[in-house]
Amino acid sequence: MSDRNTAKLRPITDVAEDAGFAPEHVFAYGPSKAKIDHRIGVRTEKKQGKFVLVTAITPTPAGEGKTVTTIGLSMALNRLGKRTIATIRQPSMGPVFGVKGGGAGGGKSQVVPMEELNLHLTGDFHAVAAANNLLSAAVDTSLLLDNPLSIDANAITWRRVVDMNDRALREVRVGLGGPKNGVPHDAGFDITPASEIMSVVGLAQDRGDLRKRLDRIVIGKNESGSPITAGELEVSGAMSAILREAIDPTLMQTCEGTPVLVHTGPFANISYGNSSVLGDRVAASVSDYVVTEAGFGSDMGAEKFFNIKCRESGMSPDAVVVVATVRALKAHSGHYSLKSAAPLPPELFEENLEALGEGCPNLEAHIDNVLLHGVPVVVAVNRFPTDTDAEIALVRERALAAGAVACAESRVFEQGGAGGEALAEAVITAAESGKANFRHLYELDTPIRSKIETLATRIYGAGSVEFSANALAEIAHFEEEGYGGLPICVAKTQYSLSHEAKFKGRPHGYLFPVREVRLYAGAGFLVPLAGTIMTMPGLGRTPAYKGIDMDADGNITGLF
Repeated sequence: MSDRNTAKLRPITDVAEDAGFAPEHVFAYGPSKAKIDHRIGVRTEKKQGKFVLVTAITPTPAGEGKTVTTIGLSMALNRLGKRTIATIRQPSMGPVFGVKGGGAGGGKSQVVPMEELNLHLTGDFHAVAAANNLLSAAVDTSLLLDNPLSIDANAITWRRVVDMNDRALREVRVGLGGPKNGVPHDAGFDITPASEIMSVVGLAQDRGDLRKRLDRIVIGKNESGSPITAGELEVSGAMSAILREAIDPTLMQTCEGTPVLVHTGPFANISYGNSSVLGDRVAASVSDYVVTEAGFGSDMGAEKFFNIKCRESGMSPDAVVVVATVRALKAHSGHYSLKSAAPLPPELFEENLEALGEGCPNLEAHIDNVLLHGVPVVVAVNRFPTDTDAEIALVRERALAAGAVACAESRVFEQGGAGGEALAEAVITAAESGKANFRHLYELDTPIRSKIETLATRIYGAGSVEFSANALAEIAHFEEEGYGGLPICVAKTQYSLSHEAKFKGRPHGYLFPVREVRLYAGAGFLVPLAGTIMTMPGLGRTPAYKGIDMDADGNITGLF
């Protein structure tokens, strides 16, 4: 029997009370989850406690264990007397039924009940999808019925969403079947986390700010080439009504009863890749430590945390944990052939200090990326039974030489909070050292092109950036329209520091191509696209859903 089934759940109202949330701010959704009034994070005057970000090396099929570490660290900090809340994103059901699995952590360090976390939770994803698709319906209705805004059907950029991996919907043509069904034009579906509305909810300061951001969403252009917004379609008020409760973070608990706030779920390769601003603020209003997680590596979710989310929240990290595993670092040597959903090669579990040493530059790059933002780094080695002491010692030596203030083993998967106490002690020392001197990588008034070049050369290791003619035209247009002061949210592969998944380790000196730049006016950032980016995943030959079932008593099996 798995740890999630043996963990003794506490009533969620007791978890909320012990965390410090007043009863009038807690809205229970059954015995195991509750919404927390987001307004306590808006109006709090409490001095911010310590804020810790968990990121990782570049992901590989060997796995890094970032969420496991986030959950385990929060439990360990509580064991050491630090009142701690973890803040994480809600998993998308597409990856749950596809290849990746859920986002609850694992072993003795996970959020429970994990079935509820991974399936629906409190319905926020469905609310985002409904608001998104209402806007799509409003666009097509306005286009058909007299087209008062002179919408150019060939310049509509707003897409529908569904929270499922469904490649057949990537590109579709709508409005077919006669004049009563709409104006035919090309369209498509993205997965729900890719919706701009997911980012709007995640970055909103309150319901008033949410409403204003929805107003600003650009759905395409009119026949004169000017942008058309959701506000002009008079639909953003109804969209905000759909999202009324989705703005409140959801409270759950870990295997050990540590409180966890779950809110929003933007992917880091196509969006800003972090849980919500309000989730962090709500957690900070009652806790000594907030431990949050950013998607993928430091070049993805962490960079966007530093330069997008921290600007919106007004909070800054006191320490950053970079999670690594011996086997993933070996994979970055390029000596092993790893494929998604395929068994790992047996030789990956054998001691190989040469391969490990050749993979360590990837870890060093991620340490450098954090240090560029002025925050002390603690490396967490998520230890597996096959790791040798010599391998752990080599990782520690390379991490400390690269500038990490500490490198600690983590055994939270098998031991829970007790297995993370050494890591927690290192994090406390780093966070309370006063050494954090947080800074953004670029100023917002820097020209768009220069901001992109800064990210590409200083974070991704590129030698130069090549902008397509289309990208240059879009940049010029956005600066003329007054959007030049927005932060940058690059969309690229998560499987390399570069734009090419096949570039392993720490690539440098290459040409970084930007083929397109998109405006997310509601979310408040610009999105340069590098390489081929998929906003609607597909299912493989052996999807995870084949192993998921439910018995007659409602117990779900096969979900991981």
